[in-house]
Amino acid sequence: MSHYPHPIIAREGWPFLALAVVVAALVTYFAGGWWSLPFWLIAVFVLQFFRDPARRVPVGDALVLSPADGRVIVVGKARDPYADRDALKISVFMNVFNVHSNRAPVDGRIERVDYFPGKFVNADLDKASEHNERNALQIRTPSGALVGCVQVAGLVARRILCYVKAGDGLARGQRFGFIRFGSRVDLYLPLDARPRVGVGEKVYATETVLAELGASPGEARHG
Repeated sequence: MSHYPHPIIAREGWPFLALAVVVAALVTYFAGGWWSLPFWLIAVFVLQFFRDPARRVPVGDALVLSPADGRVIVVGKARDPYADRDALKISVFMNVFNVHSNRAPVDGRIERVDYFPGKFVNADLDKASEHNERNALQIRTPSGALVGCVQVAGLVARRILCYVKAGDGLARGQRFGFIRFGSRVDLYLPLDARPRVGVGEKVYATETVLAELGASPGEARHG
């Protein structure tokens, strides 16, 4: 997969933005400026929601970068249901005002991509990781560590977009997907990874370091 060129607006947003602008322009033409104001505000909201800024990538092979903008809601030991292991789980919740592009947390090759249909409960709740619609990537780093990166739909989010498949290589900060209108991303890291953030912290995709992988040899592979 080639690197996505970071335009001002994410490609997923162009149809929504075009529709919002056309509607606002038509209301302006036929009804006047004051009547059209709410529609222009909607267009501005759509514009900010689908913004897709470029980000600087921190230097360090062992660094695990945030896959999304938002707020950290989980940091702690958990069971990784996708790789059947105990892991360090870090979750980032995205509200409707955050950038919703998802970006690779580590360098590596994708071993698996698994999609799970599900519910659309509030992504801020713990049960969202198990019951909501989600898309799970298993990424094997050059050092052999296994990193799980799971896109989870939220209460309003109704579509998870993922542009990579098993066998693809990923570079840290590379754009691999998008989730519309509020959601979360769960990371499952080896237990010897050291967290660099705490619950409640605001993070930015690619630019914020969430954790640092340990120096232990690669883990055993799981089915």
